[in-house]
Amino acid sequence: MSYNELTHFNASGEAYMVDVGEKDITTREGVAEGRIYMEPSTLQKIIEGGHKKGDVLGIARTAGIMGCKKTPDLVPLCHPIMITSVDLVLTPEPENNAVYCKATVRCNGQTGVEMETLCAVQVALLTIYDMCKAVDRGMVISEVGLLSKSGGKSGSWVRGASA
Repeated sequence: MSYNELTHFNASGEAYMVDVGEKDITTREGVAEGRIYMEPSTLQKIIEGGHKKGDVLGIARTAGIMGCKKTPDLVPLCHPIMITSVDLVLTPEPENNAVYCKATVRCNGQTGVEMETLCAVQVALLTIYDMCKAVDRGMVISEVGLLSKSGGKSGSWVRGASA
């Protein structure tokens, strides 16, 4: 793969922010997911609301939304965009000793929301880790990935769907 196949490198191989000024404004959506695996007793504390730091999932949801909004501050070549909606759902999965996170982010803009969606998931899961690390340092964040995106010139994409 050469530099000119990657959108954030110019012909000389230097990193740059892509010019999206000529792109059409379209409604864009990204959906991402991820999980954090933990000890059964840690998950039980989260489910029962017995964690001494408070409502772990409520705080993680808020943190994920905040992380989504801060994405261009964290990812150097990511454009600041006007996000219109963030839906972040955290679901305990006792059968997996995990919490599943799914984020859906929307905007009306000239560039997509894939990075914001992935950032929302990561920050929410990191917040769960932070809040529970005193009782379980062995937690593992895993399976974070984009499920789908829609809008823009390239249209829709769904993980696992044939091209």
